[in-house]
Amino acid sequence: MIQSSVLQADILIVDDTPENLRLLSSMLAEQGYKVRKATNGKQALKAIEAQAPDLILLDIMMPEMNGYQIAQHLKALPPTREIPIIFLSALNELMDKVLAFDVGGVDYITKPFQVQEVLVRVRTQITLREQQKQLLEQNQKLQQEIKERQKVESALRVYIHAVSHDLRNPVTGMLIVLKNLLAKKSSESPSTLMVPTHILEQMANSCDRQLNLIHSLVETSDMGLQGISVNGQPLDLVNFTQQLIAEWQPIFAKNRVSLNNELPSNLPAVKADSTQLWRVFDNLISNAIKYNPPGLTLTLSAEIISEKKAKSKSYTRWIKYTISDDGIGVKSEEADELFELYKRGKNVGKIKGLGLGLYLCRQIINAHGGKIGVIPNENSGASFWFTLPLF
Repeated sequence: MIQSSVLQADILIVDDTPENLRLLSSMLAEQGYKVRKATNGKQALKAIEAQAPDLILLDIMMPEMNGYQIAQHLKALPPTREIPIIFLSALNELMDKVLAFDVGGVDYITKPFQVQEVLVRVRTQITLREQQKQLLEQNQKLQQEIKERQKVESALRVYIHAVSHDLRNPVTGMLIVLKNLLAKKSSESPSTLMVPTHILEQMANSCDRQLNLIHSLVETSDMGLQGISVNGQPLDLVNFTQQLIAEWQPIFAKNRVSLNNELPSNLPAVKADSTQLWRVFDNLISNAIKYNPPGLTLTLSAEIISEKKAKSKSYTRWIKYTISDDGIGVKSEEADELFELYKRGKNVGKIKGLGLGLYLCRQIINAHGGKIGVIPNENSGASFWFTLPLF
């Protein structure tokens, strides 16, 4: 492979003596090299600018611009820095050779030329140049592979965090219910526990949602780990919110959360994926409880809004859903970056968190075609809102 590339190598000969040019070009052309010639520094630089050669044979003693100056110029420019230069000269003093290597030369041939010596030295440098190119290509491929692997590892980390993050809330709620039931067991019959039907139904629904969430997360991993897939179906947000409140009730009670449900009863259906949307509510509600002291008041509200289509006179209608609290609030300078991956507010103190929840919320709402944001109001609570398309 290298030998084939060597025979096709492009060599530029720079010498102000025509006889030297003819001799060198003739012997190199016979070996299969592509040969170009220049009689002075200006011609040489112009030829190199037009097409960088694989090797330069450079005479030292030339008028106007000598070989040392040409080499210094080439080594100062990134595009030509790596081109190997073999100096040609009748100068045979040690300092001349030292200077040639100091300015970037890779070899030095003394005039008059010995044909076999020139051919061997040229072949050696062309081979080294080809190996250098191959090594550079391999390094570039390796760097690309490293970047791709880092991207996959980062995506995998997000996926694993998402699984643990989103399963935590439903498991916590069910655990509270189970502990409350166990705490109420009768001392007269400790091995028997009477459980109301509605609690069993609630627990069964919670398990169904957890199973659906697991299926959704597995599908997400199959799509490239960070992709969000939504299955938009008609969804009654009023009924959906009531189910959500019922499942969160144990956690609300434990944290003394008061709830104001201000949703209009005649709210039209939206087109949404209930499993993915549940993740949005879980994250927004759990954040409100986690980052505020007990005794929080949550307010749920919704309204219909219209938005003008781009380059059109028509409008699209959306439901804007808002979850507000009366907690410590959000600083305005932090509002824009809260939805970025692994970003957290600066007022969270020592409360543990990944900075993943709001990022997932944005991914899910964007996948529905909607928008999400926060109305900052430091020291007076926060209002997180998102939009969903009407069905």
